[in-house]
Amino acid sequence: MLRRVFVAGLALLAVSAAPAPQPSRPVPGQVRVRLVTSMGTITLALDAKRAPKTVANFLAYVDDGRLEGTNFYRTARRKTEPTKGFIQGGVGTDARRMLDPLPLEPTSKTGLRHLNGTISMAHGPNPNSANGNFSIMVGDNPGLDARGANLGFAAFGQVVGGMDVVQRILALPSGGGRDVMKGQMILKPVTIIRAERLDGVAKPTGRVRPWLLGLKPAG
Repeated sequence: MLRRVFVAGLALLAVSAAPAPQPSRPVPGQVRVRLVTSMGTITLALDAKRAPKTVANFLAYVDDGRLEGTNFYRTARRKTEPTKGFIQGGVGTDARRMLDPLPLEPTSKTGLRHLNGTISMAHGPNPNSANGNFSIMVGDNPGLDARGANLGFAAFGQVVGGMDVVQRILALPSGGGRDVMKGQMILKPVTIIRAERLDGVAKPTGRVRPWLLGLKPAG
């Protein structure tokens, strides 16, 4: 009896001492990024091979700390299928955090698609106006892919951990907004506490970070 208890104790000790599982390594050409939010952690694998300019832009925001303290502020749910759609986050309209506008890398050139878990750059009416705002798909959204005269949006990676967090953000109460965002603004935005790359060496731009100095946006 004592022997059985001792053996069981050793087995329990071995289990408790086992290291916590780590996110799987990306395939070559991918860079993983961790977003720690007030609702949990989301891990992304960015496709630097097929969307190099878009990934470099996003990593500049990550490496500069420009996403830290920003929010997921929008939930765009489908009217007919409210568990599907996309969430949007990033610098919003805070010009202090913005880098230069990013030329679009359309899906027709990268071969990427807006599938469940895809991360994509947001932009305004000008497709070459993307900055530090991005969306994460919940369910497939082929309407955001380039097709004909519609240039669509730039997909550049995939959620590889924390998709449950993305789904919970999508389900948050929303309202306000106007035009295409009417009713889609999250009433209690989800804070991005930390954004960090898990692969490679950080390459900060070295540009001034006025939001850290308490300087208000111009205008």
